[in-house]
Parts: sequence; C-alpha cells; structure tokens
Amino acid sequence: MATTASSNTFSFALRRLPLDLEGGGSYYSLPALRDPRIDKLPYTIRVLLESAVRNCDEFQITKEDVEKILGWEKTSMKLVDIPLKPSRVLLQDFTGVPILVDLASMRGAMSELGGDPDKINPMVPADLVIDHSVTANVVRSDNAVQTNMELEFERNKERFTFLKWGSSAFHNMLIIPPGLGIVHQVNLEYLARVVFNRNGLFYPDSVLGTDSHTIMINGLGVLGWGVGGIDAEAAMLGQPMSMVLPGVVGFKLNGTLRNGVTATDLVLTVTQMLRKHGVVGKFVDFYGRGMEELALADRATIANMAPEYGATVGFFPVDHITLQYLKITGREDETVSTIETYLQPTFSSYLELDLRDVEPCISGPKRPHNRVTLKDMKADWHACLQNKIGFKGYAVPKDLQDRVVKFDFHGQTAELKHGSVLIAAITSCTNTSNPTVMISSGLVAKKAYELGLEVKPWVKTSLAPGSGVVTKYLRSGLLRYLSDLGFNLVGYGCTTCIGNSGDLDQIVADAVTENEIIAAAVLSGNRNFEGRIHPLTQANYLASPPLVIVYALAGTADINFEEEPIGTGKGDRPVFLRDIWPSSEEVSEIVQSNVLVDMFRSTYEVITKGNPMWNQLVVPTAEVYSWDPSSTYIREPPFFKGMTMDPPGPRSINDAYCLLSFGDCVTTDHISPAGSIHKDSLAAKYLVEHGVKPKDFNSYGSRRGNYEAMMRGTFGNIRIVNKLLGCEPGPKTIHIPTGEKLYVYDAAMRYKTDGQDTIVLAGSEYGTGSSRDWDAKGTMLLGVKSVIAKSFERIHRSNLVGMGVIPLCFKSGEDMESIGLTGHEQYTIHLPSSVHEMRPGQDIVVTTSTGKSFVCTLRFDTEVELSYYDHGGILHYVTRKLVNAAC
Repeated sequence: MATTASSNTFSFALRRLPLDLEGGGSYYSLPALRDPRIDKLPYTIRVLLESAVRNCDEFQITKEDVEKILGWEKTSMKLVDIPLKPSRVLLQDFTGVPILVDLASMRGAMSELGGDPDKINPMVPADLVIDHSVTANVVRSDNAVQTNMELEFERNKERFTFLKWGSSAFHNMLIIPPGLGIVHQVNLEYLARVVFNRNGLFYPDSVLGTDSHTIMINGLGVLGWGVGGIDAEAAMLGQPMSMVLPGVVGFKLNGTLRNGVTATDLVLTVTQMLRKHGVVGKFVDFYGRGMEELALADRATIANMAPEYGATVGFFPVDHITLQYLKITGREDETVSTIETYLQPTFSSYLELDLRDVEPCISGPKRPHNRVTLKDMKADWHACLQNKIGFKGYAVPKDLQDRVVKFDFHGQTAELKHGSVLIAAITSCTNTSNPTVMISSGLVAKKAYELGLEVKPWVKTSLAPGSGVVTKYLRSGLLRYLSDLGFNLVGYGCTTCIGNSGDLDQIVADAVTENEIIAAAVLSGNRNFEGRIHPLTQANYLASPPLVIVYALAGTADINFEEEPIGTGKGDRPVFLRDIWPSSEEVSEIVQSNVLVDMFRSTYEVITKGNPMWNQLVVPTAEVYSWDPSSTYIREPPFFKGMTMDPPGPRSINDAYCLLSFGDCVTTDHISPAGSIHKDSLAAKYLVEHGVKPKDFNSYGSRRGNYEAMMRGTFGNIRIVNKLLGCEPGPKTIHIPTGEKLYVYDAAMRYKTDGQDTIVLAGSEYGTGSSRDWDAKGTMLLGVKSVIAKSFERIHRSNLVGMGVIPLCFKSGEDMESIGLTGHEQYTIHLPSSVHEMRPGQDIVVTTSTGKSFVCTLRFDTEVELSYYDHGGILHYVTRKLVNAAC
C-alpha cells in the first residue's frame, strides 16, 4: 500500500514537526500546497483533505480526489464522491461479532480461492469494546452488578470465547473485555488519540465506527462517524471508503445556559433545530463564544446526538477546553503537548442559538427530535392520547383516557394508568459521560431522599454508566442516595438504551397487556423508537439523568411539574420539582472537587486486563476458525457459498413480488431488532428447536453471529406496520400469490423456493436509527433484490449497497400513493445488462404487471459502489481484490 513519502504525489508537502522527540517527527502541511482555497475550507473538510493528501498514491486515492476536496465550495453542491481512509475503526460487540464472523468466513474463502488467509487482517488499528451484552435483569440490589455480569457470561460464553479468539487470531486489534464501560465513553476517555503518531508521521485521528453514535468523539475534535459494518470491514482491510463530499452547516453558539438547565436540555433543543433545518448527509461545525461556556462533556453530549438531528457529524474543533479534558482524563503531558503543537481550529457558519434560550425539556414519545418543554409536557401527553396513531398519537378513546387499573403487587396495592412510568433508566453514553448531569442526578436523589420521597416498587429503575470513573466520583457521597431510591448500579454497558432493559415483573406485564395500558419509559439515552426500549412501553421519553429520577418519583408522564407536586414527603408535605432541583453552582462545585485525574488513570490502567470470568475463557489458537455446527451463537454465514473469482455482474429483476410495504420512518429497530427475543417469534421457535431454553434466548443483538436466528428476526419487530396488512402491527405479511397471511420469514422462504424475486416498498427516511449491518444482511438473505423508497437514511443505504441490494428512490413529489401502487402488483426493474452501462444516480424504469410505469433514481452514489454491486457486495469485492493482489 502506498503510504510513504517516496510513493506519495504530495511528498513535497512533508514538513518537520517542531517536537522534542527522539528521531523527530513529520507531517503533511496543507499550507505547503500553496492553494488559497484552503483558507476557505471548514475545519472538518480540512481533515478530509489532509487524509487524501497523505494517502495519495494515484491508485486508491488520486490527485483528482484531492482537487475535488480543494474545490469544496463548488464540488460539495454536485454530490461528488471522494475516498477516505480512516486512522482507525471502532467496534462494539453487537456489531463487532458479525464483523469477526465475516472476517473468519473470508479467511476460509481466501483459502478456497487459493489466497493467503492471513491477508484477511485489520490493516488499520481496530478497537472493539464489549459493552452491549449486559442486561438489566437484576435491579434494586447491592449485588446487581455481579449477578448481571454472571448472567452475561453464562448467556454469552460462546460469543465471548469467539471474540477472545479474535483478539489473538487477528493482528492490529484491541478487544476490551465486558464490564468495563460503554464503547463511546471509553473512546472519549481513553481510546481517542486526537493526533496519531505512526512511525514519526503525525496526522489527525479519524475514526469510522459500526455504531451510529461513534460521532460522539467529534466533541473531542476527532472526526468520526458511524458506517455500516460492511464498510467498516473494508476499511479495516485497507480499502478506502467512498463517500459523497458533504456540505457543512455552521452552528453558532452564544451566551450561557441558565441556572438549572442541563446539557441534555441543550442537546434536545439543538436536535429539534437541526432536524427542522435539514442536515441529512451534512457535517455540522459548531463555533462561537458560547463554546467557551460548554465543558468538553457537554460538547460530547451534543456530538453524540448527530444521528438524531440527521447530520453525519456534529463537530467541535480542538481548543484549550479539549486540551484540559485530555489532561483530566489522564493523557500524558507529552501527548497533550504534541496535539497542541499539531492542530489549529477553523470554523464556518449558518445557524445560531443563544444558550440562554434553552429550556428544560424531554423528547418523545416515539422519536428523539420530538422535543417537549417540561412546562408543556402534561398538555402534550393528553394530545398524544387523543391524536390518531402516529409519531405523536395513540388514538385512545376519550372515555378510556383517564382509566385507572388497580392490582395486587406482591401484597401491595398498585395502580396503573396511561402514562405510568414502568422503566426509569440512567443509561447510555450520551449522558453518563457527562459529570455535570450525573452529579445533578445524585443531588436530586439526595434531596428527594432527605425529604422522604420514594419510587414505587413496580417502577424498574437502574443505573448503568459508561465507565468506572462515574461510580468513583459518585462515591463522593451521592451514590448511596441513588441506591436508596432504587437506582442501584446494574453494570457498565449499553443497557436500556439498546433494548437490554430486561423483563418487567410478570404481574406488571400482565396488568399492562390485559388492560392495554400505554405505559412509559424514561431514560437518559439517545433513541426511543417504537419497540426498542421494551415491548410493553409504548411511550418512551429521552431525558437528562436528574429528570429520569424525577419522573421515576412521580411515577407518571402525565404531570405538570410547575403546578403539581412530584409526591408527598415527610409529614405529608407536598414536594415540588423546585424543592429538589440543584443549582448550577452546587453542581459545579462538586464536579470541580470530585472529578479527578487519578480516577481516570486508575480506571484505564487496568481496562485491557479483563476480569476473572474473561481471563478463564479457553480459546482455540488456529488462524482459520473451526466452526461449530451446533452453535446457536456463531455460525458460518452463507455469503461466500459458491463464490468464484468472476464477478456475477448485474442481475435482472423480473416480475418481483412486494414482500413488505411501509410508510415513513421505518427504523433499523423495525428492520432488525436488537432487543429481547419474543417467546412467540420465529427466532424463539428456532432456538427452542436447537435446545435453547426461553430464559437463555438472550437478545437479537447477541445472536448476530448466527444468520439463522437473524434471518428469522428480520422485520420481526412487533410494532412494525406493513401496509399489506392494513394498520395491523406485527412481523407478518401477505403472500401475494396465495393471499395467505404469513410470518415475513416464511413468506420470503416460500418466494425463494418458488424462484420468485421480491422487493420492499417504503416511504421517507427508510432505515433511520442505529447502524446495523444485519438490517441489510437479513434483507438480502430473505431474497429481497431492491428497496424502493422516498428517501434512505445514510448508513442503511450504504449497508444495502454493501450487500448487493439495489436502493431506488421515487422521483421528487412521487410515492406509492401518487403512482397508485398497492403492493399487490408484480414489479420489473429494467437494469442495464452490464455494470459499464450503469452510472451513479441514473434513472431506472420500473414497470408493473398492472401496466403502470414510473422512473426511480438509482442510489448507487459512486463508481466504487457500482463495483461493489458488480461483485455481489463489498465483501466479495474485497476478497477477490486481495486474492488478485497476491497473484
């Protein structure tokens, strides 16, 4: 690979870095290009430019690519594609396991095709944090952490053994064992380099991650974002990722937050503003004097929510606040000095927000950008009950809206109504990485406990921070009050936010289902899509950690905190929100005195050493993995079955049936759930047939190494609404030829058996939500050849391309309804017979068996993506390329 100065077209731009280092250092100087256009480039585009200059070998990256970036002001409007080679790749275990399964399978394919299996190896540093497997099974117990970890290892032993094998079988890969933190918080506090030093060559840290919230690292001045697992695999193998050169939206911050307003309130406000402005596919650069008032953790909170406001990244350049954070988190002084010497910030502008205008708020009940100010929450909740079914509606009949259901809860009289809070979780990297809101939650708990407030025992409460640092500074005197209210530590990992909320008490679950209660969950997370948090909480709200505690105490979303008390305390005294809410000064004083550098250093000095359960795992040593055909966690996928060295080329799609027809905003949680496996699902049936007991089903996320389970879970969300079934939610569809109502998997297998192609029809924002390679892998394995939608979420479109599924977009102003499509027709997609006759974004004609004809835009956005399609997918493209390179 051409990465050295001698083979680089821009070697003349190499300069010495003035550092007191043995052997010195060098870097590629952008001013040395002597191009005046550089001065007008936003900071984020300069990072892309430096990467292209540094990696320019006239093979994978050319002078023409560099020119495209230099001409950003003009070329960004033309949707030109550029290649990017990231400095590193970041994984978590839900997405990391299927990637390692693919890499292990690719080694076998390489061997069969006559290549060297060891060529399948990360060529850029890859960090994998095991953080998505812990579930809040045991709560409100001092032993919750240990018990949940024991259950985690018991259920996931096969996965963990496979991952531990990967840590030694694959070079250039760091795997951080379970129980030590959430990937994005660990990335922020430990893994991020900010500036790389590779054999004396210095360059900006940049990262592609398989989790959409990889973008949290942009708060630290590191350019990074989430991609499909398939793209990440290719990047790990040294292939440049093809991307469209983005537009950049500047966001100017002024003023300072008012007393008592949290970073969570700010990020929900920013999310709503940017969603309204429209930033999908764009970079957002933050700047302005208001940045001086934001701690690094506040910036990271805003950066973390970029997928929710639709941007590729929300970026904060490196400044003195960044450098202070690097020091407090234990980075060496020499490292911080090097970063300070290398980097300088630049900004651009389009939007503006005065921080003094931010109000306390939450978001929900079904989407992160549906912000509701706290003062309007009660009215908004009643409107949601009344509204027709949708993102802000449940269509509850008027006479049932105030119904109260009473039941016996283990000898105690309990009651539920619409809006009753059943889950209250302080969880997720979004907020637990922020000492200010975590200290605030501890102070709220302390004040509430001292005034005599309690959380009802049927509310499932949990505390799952993103690193051990959090509990160290909370032990300054606040952790005990959180435990007193039921927010006991349950583990260090991504729990409720990813759907690992565990079961509700069966008595409560029965009361909800039997009485059709619209129950609520409140969490300090970043996603609240339908069916994600828990199947029985139809209303899910995102809130700051202290507000999570407040709603747990109130026990309902149906409350106006300005006028109504949270509850009754000692002496039958009503307690209001203002009685327990801490001032900004109170919080700041504790943060300054209790969040210490030694806490970070002592936590991360031992992070790679694991724990006794991890260390006791016995793993094979062979470079090529030996698959266990009886495993229900790790199975060799069929992607490379029958693969030859000849690319298959475009495949005709004739008389395809519609497998599913959707409206707008179908999420990746709808397409490929990550949460619990329902006992009545086809995935559950498969597991039972293979000897797995219901208590050991685990989650869909944990089963991603087994394609058989994942195929059955594709489109398996119980809340998914398929137009072929009317308004009935659930994982079924109509088998068009017979009219039978079948599970999606069963219908898909019948189509495949009969040799019939299928497509999916959808509305706008198809595939929005978390980055999941299985949303595309499952779609492909079900036999779907194309998805025709009004618009696609960026990562999901890329995933579909990577698996050889054709993404098509209706023309502007058109959709299924305007064209008159019912989903019961058969569809022929008229593709050229050779990939050489195809071009990115070309018009494709689709005709139906009912005589209709319409034109779609082909959403292969780059020439490289056309090459992936020609080869049957990106994995096949990379495998053939590596075999050919060795010949």
